[in-house]
Amino acid sequence: MNLFDMDIDDSQFKPLADKMRPKTLDDFVGQEEVVGKDSSIRKMIDSDQISSMIFWGPPGVGKTTLAKIIAEKTQSSFHELSAVTSGVKEVKEIFEIAKYNKSMGKKTILFVDEIHRFNKAQQDAFLPYVENGTIILIGATTENPSFEVNSALLSRTKVYVLHSLSKENIVTILKRAMERVYPTTSIDEDCFEIIANICNGDARNALNTLENFINTVTGKGKKKKLTKKELESVLQKKTFLYDKNGEEHYNLISALHKSMRNSDPDAALYYLARMLEAGEDPKYVARRLVRFASEDIGMANANALVQAVSAYQAVTFIGIPECNVNLAQAVVYLSVSPKSNALYVGYDAAASDAIKTANEPVPLHLRNAETKLDSELGYGKGYKYAHNYGGITDMQCLPDSLKNKKYYVPTNHGNEKSVQEILKQNEQRKKK
Repeated sequence: MNLFDMDIDDSQFKPLADKMRPKTLDDFVGQEEVVGKDSSIRKMIDSDQISSMIFWGPPGVGKTTLAKIIAEKTQSSFHELSAVTSGVKEVKEIFEIAKYNKSMGKKTILFVDEIHRFNKAQQDAFLPYVENGTIILIGATTENPSFEVNSALLSRTKVYVLHSLSKENIVTILKRAMERVYPTTSIDEDCFEIIANICNGDARNALNTLENFINTVTGKGKKKKLTKKELESVLQKKTFLYDKNGEEHYNLISALHKSMRNSDPDAALYYLARMLEAGEDPKYVARRLVRFASEDIGMANANALVQAVSAYQAVTFIGIPECNVNLAQAVVYLSVSPKSNALYVGYDAAASDAIKTANEPVPLHLRNAETKLDSELGYGKGYKYAHNYGGITDMQCLPDSLKNKKYYVPTNHGNEKSVQEILKQNEQRKKK
């Protein structure tokens, strides 16, 4: 027998993440809103009526797995490409196969991993084949398809958003791996929690960590019991038992927020590090910084919001662990910025009045006269176009019951002192 003709079982060489890849939707963990029992994807698979779609989400959340499940269940010809390693030649070959399949009455599904890596011209090449039904395109991307996928191609696909897996999802996957692949090995329960906390919702990362841990500690398979202490040793750092949904989660984000509010960059950096090193989702932290920029700084330094939003974008672009320095920059900037809660207080007061006066009509002079009847009723009558008056008039904009109300009251901090002067000048101009 020729060695190269032998049917060799290579399953022993597959990484754990590949061994644990689900084959059916019932075996799939997480993403219930996308693949739940009443979901459109499940209905498409069950009826074998697949349409073009794009899976958008972070690494290790099931994008490729979903495509492979579709491949297993469909009667179509299924082909897979990676935009990282494939070029025009491979794409054209599949187009030719798809055209032949279509002439024979058979559908062709093409799965393109990392589809955002194809440039505009390469993406354009898919358009006519998707449009005339020669191929059913399934793309996977970690980048926002609104920016990275051509609008023409995007309009012909349905985008499904996949989110980072929850800690509970990861623990379920890890325990399933122990049962199926390592049935004779036991492991401390805390180990599942630790791995789930540090993998940031990435199942592949979690399974790779578990596999590396087991291979490192068990050696030739003699050891049967794995401990938390051994896991921390393998990870080469102290791993925090940090519940992202529990009390410590809220304690730390509160400490971060209040340290920045107190203009203490050292404490703020410390609590930021506590959260990130324990496995907190950096996007969650970035979202809280965006809120802080307006709630606690506002017009005292309007650039604070720009910094916070830029930090969120940086986190999205480069991910962990590199994004930690981007968040550190934003946290220090927000900490040393002048503080004002005038926007926060002002909006709360306005919201309270808005609820109490929900039936208060908008003044007639502020309404647009869209019809003849509107004009007859006085809509727009008395309106003063501010640009004709140097940008400000004495026109009353609030309803009569709130005529002299002041919601935004700037402080003397930072740029708000200048805003104070502007508002004073505007009042004087109105009187004139």
